[in-house]
Amino acid sequence: MTDMKAYESVVHHVESGILAGSLRVGAHLPPERDLAVELGVSRSAVREGIRALEAQGLVSSAVGAGNDAGTRITDQRSEALSRLLRLHVALAKYPVDEVVEARVALERSSLALAAQRLDEESRLRLRGLLDRMAEPDTTQDEFNALDTDFHVVLAEVGRNRLMTDMTVAVRESLRRPILDAERSLGDWDGFRGELQEHHEAIYAAVVDGDQRRAADLVEAHIRAAYAILPIVLDGAPGSTPPAIGHQ
Repeated sequence: MTDMKAYESVVHHVESGILAGSLRVGAHLPPERDLAVELGVSRSAVREGIRALEAQGLVSSAVGAGNDAGTRITDQRSEALSRLLRLHVALAKYPVDEVVEARVALERSSLALAAQRLDEESRLRLRGLLDRMAEPDTTQDEFNALDTDFHVVLAEVGRNRLMTDMTVAVRESLRRPILDAERSLGDWDGFRGELQEHHEAIYAAVVDGDQRRAADLVEAHIRAAYAILPIVLDGAPGSTPPAIGHQ
């Protein structure tokens, strides 16, 4: 097994099968005993490898009998990818300009798709989020969560799962710094009003089906907000002090 740990050989075996196309969503892995013999590892190593694969969202395990029993390849990739991206973005402390450009590229594309594909159910979801953000008793924490939901729903409307997962990942990695920065603002009400104006304009462009205007508005929104709301990312290279902000 050279330098590879026993459980890593299990992970590698499954990952290789997925990449080669021999293991697809719904496919069952061999029973623990058979997989241990096939790979020349202990059953405990198989169990450890399966746990690692479950943490990545690649497999799920169930006890009992029938088609759902055992370990099989799962399709819960979005949640796992989003979780991993959130953690890596949070740990990497990317420079300010990289965060801004990534946000702009992602959201320009997702907003153009949203303007093409908006349906009535999604329009009502977006309208509801904007109405709740406008309520005078909405707290900063609540506003922040609603703002996140607004951008995530727009990404979902475009029906591009990878863009949605990446949007969630970047936003969630900045949740705490954003809240800290919002609390430090001298004019929270003014900043909030500006964000609401941006959101309403973006919403109108998407509802009108104007792809270019929706993309341009969300880019202007991101760049303006990042310039106003200072977020301190400890250890991040870039401007001093860094200024990245609310979407």
